[in-house]
Amino acid sequence: MATTLLQSDLPGLTLRHRGKVRDVFDLPAEILPAEAREHGPLMLMVATDRLSAFDVVLPDPIPGKGEMLCQISNFWFDKTAHILRNHLTGIDVARVLPAGTDAALYAKRAVVTKKLKPVPVEAIARGYLIGSGWKDYQRTGRVSGITLPNGLRQAEQLAEPIFTPSTKAAVGDHDENIDFDTMVKTVGAELAEQVRDATLRIYRYAADYAAERGILLADTKFEFGTDADGRLYVMDEMLTPDSSRYWPADEYEIGISPPSYDKQFVRDYLETLDWNKTAPGPALPADVIERTRAKYAEALQRLAGISVD
Repeated sequence: MATTLLQSDLPGLTLRHRGKVRDVFDLPAEILPAEAREHGPLMLMVATDRLSAFDVVLPDPIPGKGEMLCQISNFWFDKTAHILRNHLTGIDVARVLPAGTDAALYAKRAVVTKKLKPVPVEAIARGYLIGSGWKDYQRTGRVSGITLPNGLRQAEQLAEPIFTPSTKAAVGDHDENIDFDTMVKTVGAELAEQVRDATLRIYRYAADYAAERGILLADTKFEFGTDADGRLYVMDEMLTPDSSRYWPADEYEIGISPPSYDKQFVRDYLETLDWNKTAPGPALPADVIERTRAKYAEALQRLAGISVD
């Protein structure tokens, strides 16, 4: 049975970060099983059922959304481990929860991860011209400094996937696309090249896999981090409907923005309101919540073969 969690509360654990969706807690060494200490400093990452739109966290949760996001991420971390190592440790969440915590509430939505040093850049792969990339192309003919052919249309597939990094904005602010040279100045040439290579390799693998299941992976965003030895890991979430643009292949059409497996129902509803897109966000009708939940469930089923109770 799916659970619902708007905000995690774990007495005894230090809250490190509360994002739009994820709550991250430090795990002190003394509560860890002995075999876990070989991983170095660890964290507990919890995917809540919070939903954000237009960079505002809305008051109503999408029941079970965090569980579905976590399961999709875990599926992809496992599928792509041959391409790049990831932050998962495999430690059972129940072994690190404070005494008295409802373990069932966290079983499918939380993971024990390595504590890594985040690469301060969003790593984005684009296989289709849509979203902010389409807007930049219309204005300049380029995306993140990459010049594209003239005459491309909205949602058109690119000849080859491109790497288009962006800044990491604070909650409430907007990321900004940057070119590769700017990324090199930010993180150094060697790390920038490692991130670019991993981003494109994982994107190509995932896009091919999704296509076999009738889904187009238009673009996706990755988070990377490094350990104390400077080794690169992919972390946070991975190839979820929140971090990726997935389109049903049978509804794809060049020249329009195709429907996607995400919170489009919510955005469409909010666009009908007299709301200035600043906090606090408006309440959502029950049918919008349910249709959004169903889209996440469909993505989980079609990509990972996991059915929601």
